[in-house]
Amino acid sequence: MQQAVSAYNEELRHQCDELAISYLPAVKAMAFRLKERLPSSIDYLDLYSIGTEELIKVARRYDESINDSFWGYAKQRVYGSMLDYLRSLDVVSRANRKLIKQIDKEIDIFLAKYEREPSDEELAEILNEDVAKIHEARIASEIYTVMPLEDQLKMGDEGATLDKIEQDELIENIKKILSSLKEREQMVMQLYYFEELTLKEISEILNITESRISQIHKSVIKKIKESIGEEDG
Repeated sequence: MQQAVSAYNEELRHQCDELAISYLPAVKAMAFRLKERLPSSIDYLDLYSIGTEELIKVARRYDESINDSFWGYAKQRVYGSMLDYLRSLDVVSRANRKLIKQIDKEIDIFLAKYEREPSDEELAEILNEDVAKIHEARIASEIYTVMPLEDQLKMGDEGATLDKIEQDELIENIKKILSSLKEREQMVMQLYYFEELTLKEISEILNITESRISQIHKSVIKKIKESIGEEDG
């Protein structure tokens, strides 16, 4: 009897793994798509490996009597595992948070004056900071821009204010800010967060520079933070 149960369980696991294998192309596409929005220091294969591992776990606990679409059930969990991996890198140290704010401020000033983003070397000179530190902080900032809005809001002030605000209240604040934006700003946020397009793709659609799109994005995040009292100016 025990042998029969063991054989049945082995066959069941084999079927689950076969199910996972059939969706590997979808995981590969997801990892590639996310990688397109990240700095070059993040390895596509790491994202794919993390996603594949999660896909297998999900397949082994999938119950088709509860969820009739496997990929519909698995997609969020696989994508979430990739985001968890990015979070685990802990790229935003306390020192980086302060430096990122300074960098964002100087980029806005530089953009207004020269209509382009400054290089790491130019920022290092402006801020009297080491070029390597500037580069590290900018990479950290780029990684966080692909995260859900809630993650980005937690980046400031250890997310202390965000911890105190109710989820429903936060959502209402975000909706209010988004509805008050100009049409182009709304479009940038829509294409970036909901359509998950890259800055380059949005640039081609809206016919504005990637630097300007990045500036709009950071400006909206700042407005949301101010609306929940997290920014101190």
